[in-house]
Amino acid sequence: MLRIYDANFNRCSEGLRVLEEAARFLLSDIEITKGLKHLRHQLTECFSAMEPQLLTSRDSANDVGIRSDVVSEYERGDITAIVTANARRAQESLRVLEEFSKLPQASSIDAHAIEQMRFSLYQLERELTSKLLRRDKADKINGVYLILDYGFLRGRSEIEVARQAIDGGVRIIQLRDKQRSKREILKAARELQQLCAQNNVLFIVNDYIDIALAADADGVHLGQSDLPVAEARKLLPIDRLIGITASTTGEAVLAQQQGADYIAVGSIYQTQSKEDIRLAGVETLREVKRNITQPVVATGGINMDNVKQVLDSGADAVAVISVILKSNDIKAALVELAANIKINHGD
Repeated sequence: MLRIYDANFNRCSEGLRVLEEAARFLLSDIEITKGLKHLRHQLTECFSAMEPQLLTSRDSANDVGIRSDVVSEYERGDITAIVTANARRAQESLRVLEEFSKLPQASSIDAHAIEQMRFSLYQLERELTSKLLRRDKADKINGVYLILDYGFLRGRSEIEVARQAIDGGVRIIQLRDKQRSKREILKAARELQQLCAQNNVLFIVNDYIDIALAADADGVHLGQSDLPVAEARKLLPIDRLIGITASTTGEAVLAQQQGADYIAVGSIYQTQSKEDIRLAGVETLREVKRNITQPVVATGGINMDNVKQVLDSGADAVAVISVILKSNDIKAALVELAANIKINHGD
């Protein structure tokens, strides 16, 4: 039985260490890192008194398990696969330790404590996997972020405008519609989602979590008066993005603390695309960029003339509406904007 304890203690410790390193160095997530580290220390405390016995019982050379390799154990498709494999390894080991600790001769080991560790790990795995999956999507938030506002389409088809925008280099499209019924918006959202998915473009729905869910969008963008991030996170699949609009540094920092995946700072300039705007300005944009680690999208009144100032102030992406949607040639307008970004920002 000591060999069972030794093997599963080591397997669990190794798995937890891999997860901890992912949380620490890939995500820089303090809370998840602390949680995983705490589990490792708990595990060590449970078996510290038995360490000499465990080492004495170890016989790796004659362990039949090392000669039953599975090819898939040496293959990992991505970081998420590594996390999943090591979470399973640690969870299975904890289960083995828990079960064998229920035997009368194992009275010195707290089986209930090990059970609680296993349940804690289930939750930490979910949080870690969720953040890794969302990070991969959030990494795409750069360049031009097109807000496809129905009020600026002038009767044109969303799909046709979106297709031209994608041809022009857009890699993030947000659907915003304050005029039509949700039934009509959902129909448009589903069509846009298919188009975006086919072209590896992020598709975000503004405000409406129900439509984002029904259309299988990549995420939802919320304002300060919309559903809080924590509540929205409960409703969305673990890999979906949540963007938050902020007009102050305090709002941006709080949004990041609450779990927002990117922050849209605005309005940077005066704009006619939205009523009751709150001006943030480029100084706020600079300050937000200094104080958060998530991608920052500058929004509000951005055009060919001021995009240099916006990018120089630290924006990872620029959200545009009228400067593109008022053009009769969507693709040409985007190509011109992209050229300004390249010339002015050195990208």
